[in-house]
Amino acid sequence: MSIQKTLSIIKPDATRRNLTGNINARFERAGLQIIAQKRLRLTKLQAEKFYEVHRERAFYDSLCDYMFSGPIVVQILKGEDAVAKNREIMGATNPANAEIGTIRRDFGESIEHNSVHGSDSQENAEIEIRFFFSELEIIE
Repeated sequence: MSIQKTLSIIKPDATRRNLTGNINARFERAGLQIIAQKRLRLTKLQAEKFYEVHRERAFYDSLCDYMFSGPIVVQILKGEDAVAKNREIMGATNPANAEIGTIRRDFGESIEHNSVHGSDSQENAEIEIRFFFSELEIIE
């Protein structure tokens, strides 16, 4: 086990319903520390660039449209095996398949409007963190 950083995004469906505090409380209760955080609204171009890895997938356009439809909260979580722990707390991508007590099961509205995003590997976490944050914004 190792101390890691991972990117977390609270998506537009969750910010619209004022769930940011509830979601962050779950991360913190699980031992993850929020070391950087900001609320912003992506442009279409930024959403397309961030999700570029999914460009060939059928859901790409609707995902990008959704992600710039309202404000999001981007943050860096730090802790023991943060990537895996964050993914466990979030639950399966489809809220209907997520474990009871996970963020997506409790708050997700659909497979696309599933309230949160989290990096899927340490390598992608580093890339995603650099997309949103400069070193000056990360307080450890």
